[in-house]
Amino acid sequence: MRLGILKTGQPPPGVFERFGGYPQMFEKLLGPETHDYRIYAADEGVLPDDPRDCDAWLITGSSSGAYDPEPWIAPLVDFLRAAKGRAGLVGVCFGHQIMAQAFGGQVIKSPKGWGVGEQDYAVLRAEPWMAPFDGNQATSIRLPGSHQDQVVAAPPGADAVAGSDFSPLGVLAYRDQPAISIQLHPEFEPAYAVALIEARRGTRYTDAQADAAIASYAGPDDRARVGGWINAFLSRL
Repeated sequence: MRLGILKTGQPPPGVFERFGGYPQMFEKLLGPETHDYRIYAADEGVLPDDPRDCDAWLITGSSSGAYDPEPWIAPLVDFLRAAKGRAGLVGVCFGHQIMAQAFGGQVIKSPKGWGVGEQDYAVLRAEPWMAPFDGNQATSIRLPGSHQDQVVAAPPGADAVAGSDFSPLGVLAYRDQPAISIQLHPEFEPAYAVALIEARRGTRYTDAQADAAIASYAGPDDRARVGGWINAFLSRL
């Protein structure tokens, strides 16, 4: 499959040099040889000529907000709308938010504050691409989170299939096009997530928030499972 990755941001200086960029994290999560990857720096104004250039598009996370007046965001929204029904879409964090906004939902800076560290989502509805890798359908997932913005109104044609009290619309499945999105970060390895928290300690997070978030990475999570979900979704296109 030709999988285009639309880069919408990158890790902060110092962290980027150690762990690489978001496209490389997704390639590792989904399997370096699993797809024919093509990377476009959407945050630098580089977008594909045609939505049909790839079979599916994956939109990464970003430090920008979907509602920010960045010059590259409106063209990205136009591209996503043009891709509707012509290619599969997968959004992660900012990608989840910008897809929701592009298709008629609402994104805000949440008054609930930051969701940082490992987060637990209940699976509300089992989808065909939610493969039960251990022989039992998962009823919850645990993944790294790092966001303050949230989708607070789903677009028409999209259903919440997983979420939490903090993020009720945490995973969306679109019924009017081949598209899924998730607020959490299956591509974040724990070492990277901890380094990102440390880079933001004292600016975005208080010491107490940073310490609690780092402590949450002591146990296992479902990164591999959800990476499998994304591949299963893509395989059905």
